[in-house]
Amino acid sequence: MFNIEEELKKLPGKPGVYIMHDKDDKIIYVGKAVSLKNRVRQYFRKTNKTARIEKMVSLIDHFEYIVVDNEAEALILECNLIKKNRPKFNVLLKDDKTYPYIKIDVKSEYPGVYYTRKIVNDGSKYFGPYANPGAAKEMLDFIKERYKIHQCRTLKERTRPCLNYHIGRCLAPCMGKVDKEEYRKQVNEIIDLLEGKTDKVLKDLEIQMQEASQKMEYEKAGYLRDRRQAIQRASSKQKVSNISENSIDVIGIAKSDLEVCVEIFFVRGSKMIGREQYFYNDLKDMEDNEILSGFIKQYYFDNPNIPSKIMIREEIEDKEAIEKWLSTELGKKVEIKSPKKGEKLRFVEMAENNAKVSLDNKEKDKSEILLELKEVLNMDVLPRKIETFDISNILGEYMVAGMCVMQDGVIKKNLSRRFKIKTVYGQDDPKCMEEVVTRRLKHSIENPSGGFGKLPDVIFADGGITQIHAIKQAIQNVLYAEREKIMQQDMTKQDQKENIEMLEKQLNIKVFGMVKNDKHQTRALMDENRNELPISENLMNLITRFQDTVHDTAITYHRKLRDKEITKSVLDEIKGIGNVKKQALLKAFGSVEKIKQASIEELIQVKGITEDLAKKLKE
Repeated sequence: MFNIEEELKKLPGKPGVYIMHDKDDKIIYVGKAVSLKNRVRQYFRKTNKTARIEKMVSLIDHFEYIVVDNEAEALILECNLIKKNRPKFNVLLKDDKTYPYIKIDVKSEYPGVYYTRKIVNDGSKYFGPYANPGAAKEMLDFIKERYKIHQCRTLKERTRPCLNYHIGRCLAPCMGKVDKEEYRKQVNEIIDLLEGKTDKVLKDLEIQMQEASQKMEYEKAGYLRDRRQAIQRASSKQKVSNISENSIDVIGIAKSDLEVCVEIFFVRGSKMIGREQYFYNDLKDMEDNEILSGFIKQYYFDNPNIPSKIMIREEIEDKEAIEKWLSTELGKKVEIKSPKKGEKLRFVEMAENNAKVSLDNKEKDKSEILLELKEVLNMDVLPRKIETFDISNILGEYMVAGMCVMQDGVIKKNLSRRFKIKTVYGQDDPKCMEEVVTRRLKHSIENPSGGFGKLPDVIFADGGITQIHAIKQAIQNVLYAEREKIMQQDMTKQDQKENIEMLEKQLNIKVFGMVKNDKHQTRALMDENRNELPISENLMNLITRFQDTVHDTAITYHRKLRDKEITKSVLDEIKGIGNVKKQALLKAFGSVEKIKQASIEELIQVKGITEDLAKKLKE
């Protein structure tokens, strides 16, 4: 048995990574330390800790650690383990938005320029992300119009050049009509342009233009002049500050009572080329410097688009280690700065203000949804927690249910639950619904602080009046059973009365059905009297997503059980034959029938099969 106090005494005073596990051996937190002994012990001291850390420590069953040579190695290992295990108490990038980038495959003989939403560590250069896809496409169109680079995905050998060559849009490297040095000069100019080094590009073009004029190459000079003017126009549109550095990311944080928003601006040569936002609903009691440190490590891990400078408001504890790691990754110096005055501070404030606006808008959207739901459902209070259920089976086989939760107008996939039907035999969806909702309500009544949390304010039935009645019956089942328990307890009549009133108030859960249109979208809600309650388009889209989520939860679980059953064999019923031995036997003989026909001598030739196991198999 793991004794935490004893294990704390064994911790070395060396750099490394510590890994916290819960009682189910699930990794719940990964951290790095300059001194494992000092850092890990802090968690178990009776000092003031945030509610988040208190909760994490209460769940720690055991921990392990890995010793490394220095803090930089610890940081890289920490990032790897967080990415692999996604521990619930670490800062995690949860946003699944994919922003567009402009990619240049610089390792190619004749590089191309492409629009992409996927970053791969393939040696290419990536520019972006562009928060507005239109801006990325506009830039790409500008490059294709002003530079004679190939626009084919692959440079296959051709018998004649493509149309782009004939209209002056390509130098036809596929036909060998341009040397590598001349082509590369164009590519380098495009890279400078995308990195915001427009002053350098314009100066080079001015020199080239004068050289062409002196040689009386007037057509070339005119082409260079037009390119220079186009770059000047594009450049003047993008200037957002007087910051002179070529490559900066600016990170701002805003907090509300419910969420944290991290906003990151991408500035390249005084031009903002894009931004990203990340929302977290479980970091609000963390210090800003902790959030920033965790975010920076997660964001730039495996990201080739590292800037030369990162600007943030707060100083972070592991700044030097992160700078060293990022500098190694980029191949040149990377700095993390916390400006105190001037233009750079104003830029950090701008990122923070935008994060606050994003957070306010998100909160406003949620409030509007909740207020609309309250009005549509004719409730006295806001429907803060809504649950929905869906039954999945094939002709009464592999019967399961899915449950999903909408909290404060947001669908919480991490609160989804799955049920295997236990008491219903044959295809009877309403009875299955009654069983599942009864079980779910009992969980919260019997264990209010358990995994299901508090009881819902509303339940949406994925179906019509029959399902509504089944859910109402489930509520009555639980109310009756719990009332009987109270009546049997040794307490005064007044206490019994008060407890029953509290129970009835808890189980006063509204139930509505989701009425679908011919596109399987929720066009309206239905009450227990079959009245249809019209909803707005925004609410229709949200409830349709809610419905799709619970359907996916149920059908995925159904398929998993069905597939598991299909792959079962008689070998699973033999004690001592696990999955590895089963696979070895099937690989050796091809089928269960051939295993039956094999002799004891043949069976023991299979790795892991002893004579005793062979005899069991024969029996």
